[in-house]
Amino acid sequence: MVKPVTHVLFDMDGLLLNTEDLYTVAFQNILSPYGKEYTFDLKLKLMGTQSQETARAIVSELKLPMSPEEFIIESKKQFEVLFPDSSLMPGAKRLIEHLHKKGIPMGLATSSSEESYHLKVHKHHQEIFSLLPFKTFGSSDPNVKKGKPHPDIFIVAASKFPDHPKPEQCLVFEDAVNGVKAAKAAGMQVVMVPDPRVDKSLTEEATLVLQSLEHFKPEIFGLPPFED
Repeated sequence: MVKPVTHVLFDMDGLLLNTEDLYTVAFQNILSPYGKEYTFDLKLKLMGTQSQETARAIVSELKLPMSPEEFIIESKKQFEVLFPDSSLMPGAKRLIEHLHKKGIPMGLATSSSEESYHLKVHKHHQEIFSLLPFKTFGSSDPNVKKGKPHPDIFIVAASKFPDHPKPEQCLVFEDAVNGVKAAKAAGMQVVMVPDPRVDKSLTEEATLVLQSLEHFKPEIFGLPPFED
């Protein structure tokens, strides 16, 4: 059952920006000297989690001879090189600009830190992200006690809208299984745009699954349709 919504929350990595691919490159660059591989199965478990949690899991699972803190330091060096040239995912710009033009309240709910966000957005994407005025950074915001799949980030993000919508009035856009679980736990509907390698059985909790944001029809959720 799809219900009309009034507010929209976007994840960022892998949904609006191609940064999930860049995380894979960054982590593999750190792991290669140790003969380790950042597999898609491991990535799938960690997509949407906070940076500390990601670092702990990778160090533990791959038995790396470094602490999670050292892994984060090495990661940041990689991110500084890779993230500034991130690119928008297909359909992201059109959808955000359309909803903005129609006056739909929008927010960003990303597990990234604020520092990481600025690395990704500053060089090429400030204009489009300025249309998402309510931003929540899961790895920086003290109010987000637990990362996805816990609902904290979406509850905090929704609370930033001045008119305080109910959870069922909010539509979340996500690419990660953990993100979908978090949105559902928050009582929100969720459109999932998964990596094509994600098994279909892992997408069943989503309200709607799409191959790309390009395929989204706003009117399905009672939002103003595209005019072209």
